[in-house]
Amino acid sequence: MTTRQLFLGIDCGTQGTKAIILDTANGEVLGQGTASHSLISGPNGRREQDTQQWLEAFATATRRALLAAKANGQSILGIGVSGQQHGLVLLDDQGKVLRAAKLWCDTETTPENDRLLAHLGGEKGSLKRLGVVIAPGYTLSKLLWTKEQHPDVFSRIARILLPHDYLNHWLTGRSCSEYGDASGTGYFNVRTRQWDGQLLRDIDPSGRLQAALPELITPHQAVGTILPDIAEHLGINPRALVSSGGGDNMMGAIGTGNIQPGAITMSLGSSGTVYAYADQPNVATDAAVATFCSSSGGWLPLICTMNLTNATSLIRELLDLDIDQFNDLVAQAPIGADGVCMLPFFNGERVPALPHASASLSGLTMTNLTRANLCRAVVEGTTFGLRYGLDLLRRNGLQSRSIRLIGGGSKSAVWRQIVADTMNTPVICTEQSEAAALGAAIQAAWCVSRANGHEDSLAQLCERCVKLDPASETLPVADNVQACQQAYERYQQHVATL
Repeated sequence: MTTRQLFLGIDCGTQGTKAIILDTANGEVLGQGTASHSLISGPNGRREQDTQQWLEAFATATRRALLAAKANGQSILGIGVSGQQHGLVLLDDQGKVLRAAKLWCDTETTPENDRLLAHLGGEKGSLKRLGVVIAPGYTLSKLLWTKEQHPDVFSRIARILLPHDYLNHWLTGRSCSEYGDASGTGYFNVRTRQWDGQLLRDIDPSGRLQAALPELITPHQAVGTILPDIAEHLGINPRALVSSGGGDNMMGAIGTGNIQPGAITMSLGSSGTVYAYADQPNVATDAAVATFCSSSGGWLPLICTMNLTNATSLIRELLDLDIDQFNDLVAQAPIGADGVCMLPFFNGERVPALPHASASLSGLTMTNLTRANLCRAVVEGTTFGLRYGLDLLRRNGLQSRSIRLIGGGSKSAVWRQIVADTMNTPVICTEQSEAAALGAAIQAAWCVSRANGHEDSLAQLCERCVKLDPASETLPVADNVQACQQAYERYQQHVATL
């Protein structure tokens, strides 16, 4: 009997924290646990979270996962943390959190971002200098906003951390960041993998912000050993190593085995993301493509749409349908929904780049306004946004031999078929839908393996632990591909009028 090799993977997201216990000896997920967070919402697009909730959810989700796995926390060898990207956590010189964390979905700092983008010389200047175009959700504008709105807080900043950096700091007492998550700050150069300190000196000439930056480490480096009192609090082995961790998309890439060119990961969550591994920082000229670093040693060009299952949920609620009824109606309608076209830009949109757009329905006639066509139109509209983004990635030289589908929407067979036909690419789901938490656990195993003298490479670990679900495999159907292409072209014409 092989000895169990247990690792804890944590994914701290906007809605909650998920924990999984992974046995890397056989690649089995033994147990999972979750705990929810609440959002602090305010006017002007304020979206913040109390970091104390993350710590409580971390402990609760971990205990629930250990219980479900019937595992002893003392046998956990390592911990990996995945976190929502771009959020700002500020600490004082005593390590205390100064205010609620501003999140990726916060748009209150749009005016500050506009000024910073102008300071960089617009989109072209930002791409040339950083390799990314800074957006309101990124961390940089949150710092300028804090300076202007909360000067008292700003004057006490001793540490600037991202959500996953903060959790690593809580676990180990050490302040670090790795390249993947750092890529989404707006003060990091994705080509050279260095902080852009000058940009922070432009905001605060005293150099205090620059001094508050965490140390950068490579993805395979451990941050350190868990602190004894935190280990006791969580019921975890006090010798457990904490890996570098990363942003949720970077960890989702590892958790879907997307660590070499050819595979594409597509997430059908509240928002939609498409990303693929690249071994060179080929920065796209299109501002919509974020050429982030990966948390596996390469790069992870990525597009993100703002409207996905949040849009399908609105239609479901409007028509009072459960998931199965909704999927049945989508399947009843023909491809192209009899001419009903929805631009599902309920939140504005990032890809295509229409931040101030609103949603619209067009092509309605006396005969085609049916519940089935409405359901089909929202699924097609959101999927077409992902196709738009995938085309941008393909134009930048990325191959897409297969799509690995994750997120809530991937559980729908009819949606999988729409994705396969729209992208003209085979689609398959991973067995483990919590790809970010799985990726964090795999990365923890990689870090421990490196510390022990290379027992396992990341590729070997992914091979063993990332399992594809053969029952979910969906191939494009030639006739459907042609009909989807026509519907997609109609969608593009409607987008062009905006």
